[in-house]
Amino acid sequence: MNNLLEAGKIVSVFGIKGEVKVQPWCDSPEFLCEFDTLYYKSGTPVEIEKSRRAKNIVVMKIKGVDTVEEAQKIRNRVLYISRDDVELDEGCYFIADLIGLEVVDADSGRVYGTITDVTETGANDVYHIKAQDGKMYYIPAIPQVVAETDTENGIMKITPLEGLFEGMEEVR
Repeated sequence: MNNLLEAGKIVSVFGIKGEVKVQPWCDSPEFLCEFDTLYYKSGTPVEIEKSRRAKNIVVMKIKGVDTVEEAQKIRNRVLYISRDDVELDEGCYFIADLIGLEVVDADSGRVYGTITDVTETGANDVYHIKAQDGKMYYIPAIPQVVAETDTENGIMKITPLEGLFEGMEEVR
C-alpha cells in the first residue's frame, strides 16, 4: 500500500509573490488546507507556509517559492498527502484503498465483481463494480448494503438491494 495519496494538482500561479492555485482532489478544499507538509511523487516534502480556500480551489504559499517564475516552474505538479498525517474516522476509507476490492455476497459468498471506481454524490458514495463479464453495476455505500469492508484482505461483503444483480450470470 502506497503511503502517499494524491491530494491535488497545482494548476496556476496566483498573484506576484509565488503563491499557487491548487485543484483539490480530496474531500474538500478545507481538508487540503489542514496540512503543513505535502509531498511530491518522489516523496520530497513540500512545506506549506499558508493556505486558504478560494471558492473550490486552494491558494497556497509553498516555502521557497517566492516569485511568479518559481511558481510557474511547479505548475501541473501533483501534491500528495501522507497516510501517516491523516486519522480516518471509523468506517471511513481512502478511495485508493477501495479500488480493486472483490465484492462478494455477505450470505452466499457469491462473487459480484471488483470495485473499479467511487462516485461521491453528496448523499452517499456509489461504488462501481465490474463483473467478470465486463458489465458494470453500481451500489450505494450505505450500511444496509455494505456489510463489511476488509481492505487488508481485499474483500467487501455486501447485502445487495433486491434486483440489483438480476440477470447477472452466476460465476463459480
